[in-house]
Amino acid sequence: MIRRAGRPGLLGTMARTAVVAGTAGAVNRGMNRAAENRAQTQADAEAYRQQQTAPPPAAAPAGGDDMIAKLNQLGQLHASGVLSDDEFAAAKAKLLA
Repeated sequence: MIRRAGRPGLLGTMARTAVVAGTAGAVNRGMNRAAENRAQTQADAEAYRQQQTAPPPAAAPAGGDDMIAKLNQLGQLHASGVLSDDEFAAAKAKLLA
């Protein structure tokens, strides 16, 4: 059998095609894996940032210190006898409402 010079045979063409296809598949899988790793790293970083960000402190009730001072004042007035038990209870309920 005489072969022509310069042209690969059928087996040579098939082998070359297999190598090219295999290489392309390997490159494609590697690129997909790298993209998945980047996406996972970004998701992990975002989750970490959200965990590390402390929520803002709860706002104190308006006039909280003022209310405590008024309750203390009512207690002193009640203890000194200026307010009766009923007056103290009514004033305290009004203040806490």
